[in-house]
Amino acid sequence: MQLTHPNINRTLGLGSLILCAVLFLQACSVLQPETYSPKRGQNGKDVMWLPTGDDLIVKMLQAAKVGPQDELVDLGAGDGKIPIAAARHFGARAWGIEYNKDLAALAQRNAQRAGVADRVRIVHGDIFKEDFSKATVVTMYLLEELNAQLRPAILAMKPGTRVLSHNFSMADWEPDEVITASNATGYFWTVPANVAGLWSLSGLDEKSLATVKLDQSFQRLGGSLSMRGKTQNVLGARMEGAMLHFSFINEDGLLKSVKALVNGNALSGEVTGPYGMVDIAPPIVKVEGRRP
Repeated sequence: MQLTHPNINRTLGLGSLILCAVLFLQACSVLQPETYSPKRGQNGKDVMWLPTGDDLIVKMLQAAKVGPQDELVDLGAGDGKIPIAAARHFGARAWGIEYNKDLAALAQRNAQRAGVADRVRIVHGDIFKEDFSKATVVTMYLLEELNAQLRPAILAMKPGTRVLSHNFSMADWEPDEVITASNATGYFWTVPANVAGLWSLSGLDEKSLATVKLDQSFQRLGGSLSMRGKTQNVLGARMEGAMLHFSFINEDGLLKSVKALVNGNALSGEVTGPYGMVDIAPPIVKVEGRRP
C-alpha cells in the first residue's frame, strides 16, 4: 500500500490547474482576433497616420541598399510596415519608434504575424527622446518642419548613414536620389563627413606638399588646391558618406583624381589617372592628409 500526504495532492492539483490556465490563456491570445484597427488620417502627437505604400517602401529600401548588415530605425513606425519589410525582404535588423501606444502594440503583433519578431521590435516612445544614433538606416514619413528639427541629430550620425523620407524633404539638404512609385515620392540622402577647412596633403605631388581648402554644403563641396606656389580650383568635389572625391590638374597638365576615406581630421586614399591610357596602366599613388 502507498501512502500519500494530502498536502502533496493539493499542491500537485494546484500546479496542474495553473499550468492548464496558462496554456488556455496562451491559446486564447493566439486565437483572439485583432480588435484594434487604426484609421487613415487619425491624429497623432505631431502628424496624422498615413501608411507608406508597399511599392515605395521596396524602392526606397533598394535605393539605400539595405541588407543583413544594417540596423534600420523607422521614426514614427505606425503599423510597422517599414521595419517588417526591411527584416522580411532585406534581412535587416529593424526597430521602430511609435508615440501611439495602440499602434506600437499593433506593429509588434504585425511583426509576430510576419514571422520576423526576432529581428523587429517596436518601441512606444518619442522620436525626439529615443536614441537612434547607432542605426545605419533611418526612415520616416513625417512633416517638413519635423524633418528640419531632426536634421541636426541625423547629420551628427556616422558618415555613410542612409536616410529615407516619404514625401517630405530636408529643405536645403539636396537629396542624393528622388524615388517615385505609384504617384508617391521618396527622398534618399547619405550623411556626409565634415571636411570643411584647410587640409595638408601628401601624394599629390612628388616634390612638395599640397594644401586643399574645402568649403562644404552637406555632400556638395567647392574649394581650391595650392601646390608649388600655384592655386587652382578643385574639380568635381563631393562627399559620398565618408569618402571624399575631387580632381585636379597636375604639373604636366594631366587630370588626376583623388579618392580618400575621411576619419575625423585625417584622410587616406589614392590618386589615380590620367584616364584613357588603356595600354599603359598609370600607377596608383597613395595620398595622406591632415586637418589642424
